Amino acid sequence: MPPAVRFGVNYTPSVGWFHHWLDFDLDSVRADLDSIAALGLDHIRVFPLWPYFQPNRTLIRERAVEQLVQLADAAAERGLDVNVDGLQGHLSSFDFLPAWTRTWHRRNLFTDPDVVDGQASYLRTLAAALADRPNFIGMTLGNEVNQFTAGPHPDPDRATSDQIDAWLTRLLAACEEGAPGRLHLHAEYDATWYQDDQPFTPAQAARLGAVTAVHSWVFNGTAQRHGRTSVPTEHHAAYLIELSKAWADAPHRPVWLQEVGAPAPLVPAEHAAAFTEATVTNALDCPDLWGITWWCSHDVSRDLADFPALEYGLGLLTNGREPKDIARVLAKAASEHTYAPAPRTTALVVPADPATRSLCAPGGSVYDAFFRLVADGARPTTVLDTHAADAGHLRARGITEVVTSDQVLPTPQGGTRT
Repeated sequence: MPPAVRFGVNYTPSVGWFHHWLDFDLDSVRADLDSIAALGLDHIRVFPLWPYFQPNRTLIRERAVEQLVQLADAAAERGLDVNVDGLQGHLSSFDFLPAWTRTWHRRNLFTDPDVVDGQASYLRTLAAALADRPNFIGMTLGNEVNQFTAGPHPDPDRATSDQIDAWLTRLLAACEEGAPGRLHLHAEYDATWYQDDQPFTPAQAARLGAVTAVHSWVFNGTAQRHGRTSVPTEHHAAYLIELSKAWADAPHRPVWLQEVGAPAPLVPAEHAAAFTEATVTNALDCPDLWGITWWCSHDVSRDLADFPALEYGLGLLTNGREPKDIARVLAKAASEHTYAPAPRTTALVVPADPATRSLCAPGGSVYDAFFRLVADGARPTTVLDTHAADAGHLRARGITEVVTSDQVLPTPQGGTRT
């Protein structure tokens, strides 16, 4: 692990949003990056839109790839490293899928051999274009691609967990072929950890790729149930970080808090800075944290239509590149934090069966028990039920106490379960 946690931001261009790839303006990008670098952050996560870069299965636009490299070089000039998400995929409620996968050419994104071949070629090409750039962190396969595989998506591309295993393995290998030795990973939204019928599983998230990525959004029922200043809301990101460790094979596998933000109106603008400070402080109390990457850099312009209301104001900076209070909080944390969290020695048991992972979701017994422990002053982590009596596993992780949800939560009669 690095001596300090990485602090960065998901780059949302201030002009044109991600449609800026259609009218790429390097001067505008440079101005955006100047405003990010001024906050003292050290990296950005970048989103090429898949249909714009690969409009035909056998056509990857050279000019688009060149523009991506120009963006990465501009970031390097400002001391910013770059992670690139390949398959966009899904962003801010919009799906961006190439025409060769939809309607008359409808093919499964995860199981069709021709589609997967095209995806592998695309990811390999992007990785290879950046492989010699010192500031290139690596590839993320795509942004929350698990949302395409199950409900609530209106037209999902169904796949089994075994098929997703094969897809992830193939595409991570393509990234490695393009840029050997870089930090290549995949990233899903929290249905991976919470939704029983998701074919993307916690084990895949915690074992495939160089690091585990978690995306923490408290509009998943957490803030609705508990309020903006509650223990669950302010510790939700830390919960996902520690929940992911139950499934990891490596006892100190790094975890990247790759997306986290302050969504209005559940977190009103006037309270966003306090929410950010609490979320970051609690995440920094988690061992093995690789980095925190805030969503997002710049507000979405009000000139753009049809976004969910919360998406317009998530930026650290306004659409005019002016920093908000939330930006100052993150900048302060980036410059002043020390990272030396004590081991978490108490582990809450989590069922290994992915068909019961809703127990970990808001309202589930694992979720409720974790936050009861936090409220009582404990610093819990998690362990699978299949490892709960494995002395070697517990010792490797520094766990000295194992508890179950039944032992933590009160009975309906008000007593304590035994």
